[in-house]
Amino acid sequence: MTNDNDWLTVQEAADLSGYNAEYLRRLIRNQKIKYRKISFIYQVNRDSLLEYLHNAKNITDRRYTPKRKK
Repeated sequence: MTNDNDWLTVQEAADLSGYNAEYLRRLIRNQKIKYRKISFIYQVNRDSLLEYLHNAKNITDRRYTPKRKK
């Protein structure tokens, strides 16, 4: 059973991951990360996002890795 701590808003996911919120929405549309929609708000599954981030670290093309804040 999942609890509410397992879900992040797109902005919270952006803050956690370093990805732009629009890029996360693209991942949602392409079903690369798990999500749920409540009314008109999308929420990202934390574990799914962390798994995607882990896999992204192995990508050699840096366009698809998270941007680090300066």
